[in-house]
Amino acid sequence: MNVHNIMEDVVKKSVDDLYEQVKKDGCKWLSCDCMNCRLDTVCYVLNRISPKYVVSGRGVTHSASDIKNLQLKADINQLALEGMRTVSATKRPFHLNDSNECNPQPVMTPSFNFSTISGTILDGSTFEPIIGANITLMYEGKAVEMVDKTWINPYITCQSTKGVYNFWVKSMPAEKEGISKNFHFSMLIKADGYNDFTYHFDVPLVSQAFCLNQLDATFSLKLKDIILFKKEIDNPME
Repeated sequence: MNVHNIMEDVVKKSVDDLYEQVKKDGCKWLSCDCMNCRLDTVCYVLNRISPKYVVSGRGVTHSASDIKNLQLKADINQLALEGMRTVSATKRPFHLNDSNECNPQPVMTPSFNFSTISGTILDGSTFEPIIGANITLMYEGKAVEMVDKTWINPYITCQSTKGVYNFWVKSMPAEKEGISKNFHFSMLIKADGYNDFTYHFDVPLVSQAFCLNQLDATFSLKLKDIILFKKEIDNPME
């Protein structure tokens, strides 16, 4: 069975079109538009939108109307520009190498390796996703460092992700392999018109012999839905 995420095609085209437009406009912040920088931008966007899988040509046809959704296209372009700026500002040392040579290998250093962390922010009255929620992942009183600059903290939910947020915490050093440790995280969540909320959770880990720097889709942590409630508006006439 041939399964394909058609959002890959949509995002790749949007990213290529935007790179060409930004080059044409002579934007000074664009420092490079090599294939690896473009692919990094594509990954940046795909990590932040929902996939859309199809099995056949018929599936592509039935999904065509969704792909033409103006809000979705606007969200993709917004994320693509955000990714382009991030990638241009933090080019990897090997970004000009052949793409086949740019697959980083695990560093053989004892480390606590984290899975991706994801969840959804919902409205307490409608249970619809909240767009524009600002989520900061904290550890020991500070915003946690992400694995690289394509993963952002704080994260702001957008329409295309349907209220979903994603984090990937950078590996932390361990004295040796096989050490058990419980990491206590907190998430500070803010959204216009809603009461602020702090959510706490623990991640138990056992240190490994290497520092993981490649994403494993089977290694992830899905948190429970977080519900925000709107602020009560005082009536000045009372």
